[in-house]
Amino acid sequence: MDTYIMYGISLLFLAVSFFKDKKRTKMALKKGWKSFENILPEFLVIILLVGVLLAFLNVDLITKIIGSSSGWLGVIFAAVIGSITLIPGFIAFPTAALLLQGGAGYMQIGAFISSLMMVGVVTIPVELKYFGKKLTVLRNLFAFIFSLMVAYIIGLVVG
Repeated sequence: MDTYIMYGISLLFLAVSFFKDKKRTKMALKKGWKSFENILPEFLVIILLVGVLLAFLNVDLITKIIGSSSGWLGVIFAAVIGSITLIPGFIAFPTAALLLQGGAGYMQIGAFISSLMMVGVVTIPVELKYFGKKLTVLRNLFAFIFSLMVAYIIGLVVG
């Protein structure tokens, strides 16, 4: 129901914008469509990969690896996977929802998402170039530790 309300509000604002300035509204819609076209292939590939992964990994296996019962070992595993993965946020959150539905634990998903957003193993070469070795290592180390703290807080709140 909330989704329909949000769509209705969006359409209302679009109509107001259209009546106020047709040319700029059409230009904005074209820009939005181009952005959507640029994001769509990446989004579909990730969703497809997650779908295939969830098809091969049954609920028992997901629960065993990163489920609530996996404890801190699962949290650390999820944080390490998040650290070495480069997925944009608009794909990461639906992926996390799918993993939760597949049996993953909240602490583990919290560690995965926070390390995914903050730790950048893949981006280390770029960071080294601009920030230097010391700052790059410290930033990534503190981000990883913060991801574990996020998981702990989620465990306190949810568990």
